[in-house]
Amino acid sequence: METQNQNIIKPKVWQILGKTITKCKTSAEAIQEAGLDFTVWKHPNLHALPSGNNIISDNSYFTFRTDTEAILGDKVGCDYEMVQNVDAFGFFDSIIENYGGLHYESAGSLGYGALTYITAKLPEYIKVGRSDLIEQYLFLTSTHDGTGSMTIAFTPVRIYCANTLNAALQNCSNCIKIRHTASAAEKLKSAHKLLGLTNQLSTEMEAIFNRWSRVRISDPELKRLIQLAMVPNKETYELLKTGKESELSSQFNNTVSAVLDYSLTSPSQQEATTKGTLFGFYNSVTGYYQNVKGYRDNEAKFKSIMGGTGLQRNQTAFELCNDFAKQGSSIFN
Repeated sequence: METQNQNIIKPKVWQILGKTITKCKTSAEAIQEAGLDFTVWKHPNLHALPSGNNIISDNSYFTFRTDTEAILGDKVGCDYEMVQNVDAFGFFDSIIENYGGLHYESAGSLGYGALTYITAKLPEYIKVGRSDLIEQYLFLTSTHDGTGSMTIAFTPVRIYCANTLNAALQNCSNCIKIRHTASAAEKLKSAHKLLGLTNQLSTEMEAIFNRWSRVRISDPELKRLIQLAMVPNKETYELLKTGKESELSSQFNNTVSAVLDYSLTSPSQQEATTKGTLFGFYNSVTGYYQNVKGYRDNEAKFKSIMGGTGLQRNQTAFELCNDFAKQGSSIFN
């Protein structure tokens, strides 16, 4: 059962965990202000054998913070290269110096520092219709537990409801991923090329969102689009495609009802750009994960929206919008 009030706009997903750092001029200041000024090292794992002997591994390591000695990852390889926060975030400094109006907004961490992040806000907006504004951010995450790459992403956020409108365009990814290897530091230096992509992404997304805002959809079409966007597995998809909706699970139907209710009743969904439009459907899915769905905790919400189920549903809704804009309701057949 959904317990959160859909009419209350929640903070941006990274604000619920991080710290506001708008007054910081450099990434070093931001890291210190957000409590991310720690270093990470790795150490060989120790294997305790039944005989009582202990063997130090030569190919299995764990990572830990040197200040608290908190273990961040317990199984990384010998070629895993640590990239400290100050180095991972440092590339933003040169971008901010060369991009007028770009400034830091927030920084934070998950899991005792296993994942750290920083955001920088671009000065321009994506404008949909007359007054529906979407803020633009560069969002960097770096992991210290061996489970992921450093990721630098272009992330638009709709002001009305703080929805992260993350989605990869068909001809252009919205992010750069850099593996933790010996060459990661060199690759990080080239990450500024994402700024070149932001102009392309911003222009394309503005055109796409405005096109969607002019495509009218009926309430039955809205419900079907929501059903397709929220499909959790192949079995559910097959039931939808074959018209066996009576066999759909109550959990799935409840989720669809929650998204539909948000779309039809939330104040943020009553704007001319969203009410009864394809753009409104897209925002109903992103808004559900941002403002309605209940989570175990804030870290679970962050992970879902920025890299988990929420992001996957966002991408599915984006693709459905593209298909519907071209083919109309024939995509339901």
